[in-house]
Amino acid sequence: MWPLQQAVYARLTGHAPLMALVSGVYDHVPETAQHPYVSIGSITETVDDAHNARGLEATVVLHVWSKYRGYREAAQILAALDAVLDRQPLVVSGYRDVSVSHRTHSEVRDPDPTIRHINVSYRVWLTKA
Repeated sequence: MWPLQQAVYARLTGHAPLMALVSGVYDHVPETAQHPYVSIGSITETVDDAHNARGLEATVVLHVWSKYRGYREAAQILAALDAVLDRQPLVVSGYRDVSVSHRTHSEVRDPDPTIRHINVSYRVWLTKA
C-alpha cells in the first residue's frame, strides 16, 4: 500500500491546478491546516492475479474538506481530483499496467455545521512488475 500512497500523494501535490485550490494534501492533517484541503484516507487492496501475473485491485479513499457555505468549493476540488487521477496514467513503484478510475463519491454533513466534506474513492488495478 505504501508505494500506491506515495504515487497518489506525488501526483496530487505535483498538480498545480489542484494545489491552487487547496492549502495542502495530507496523510496526517496537522491541527494548523487551513481549509480547504485534501486528506488521504484508507487504502484497501485485494489480490487480483491473472494466469501469468500477480496483481492487485485497490481502493483509495480521499477526503475533501471545505468551510465554504455549500458544496461548490468542495465540488470544484473533486473535479480537480478527477482531472488528475480518473483514467490518468499513474506510476507506482514495483508495478506496471496501473489503471485508475473514479468509483464513488458522497457529500457528508460534518457534525461541525461550518465544514463541508466529500468522500471520494478511486479503484486502482495494478500488475506486479
